[in-house]
Order: sequence, then C-alpha cells, then structure tokens
Amino acid sequence: MAFVATCIETTARFLNVDYNEVFQRMERVGMIDNYIIPNYEPLHSESREVLAERLIECLNNWESNL
Repeated sequence: MAFVATCIETTARFLNVDYNEVFQRMERVGMIDNYIIPNYEPLHSESREVLAERLIECLNNWESNL
C-alpha cells in the first residue's frame, strides 16, 4: 500500500491538486485495484516524473471511458 500512496501523492503533486481528489478519481475508475497494484513491478521502477505522466494519462483515459 505504500506504493499506492506514493502514486497518489506523486500524481497529486504533478497535477497541483489535493491527494484526496486524486484518490477519489482513481477509486471511481478502479485504477488502484486494476492498474496500479497489478502493474507494481514495471511502475515502481520508473522515475517519479515518468510514473506521474503514466498515471495521469491512464487516469484521463479511464475517466473518458466512463
């Protein structure tokens, strides 16, 4: 769960929004359980900048498909 928290906080910082907003958005689309946790291995090896970019892109794509 520490990695999930890092993902949320890094994404929030990159978007300049509160981490609660990012958490709620990720939860709404199922991104934590269906993307972040299953892809821990490849994601955790990325730099924080690249990680944030990937997560933002994924979040935006998943939200557009709702």
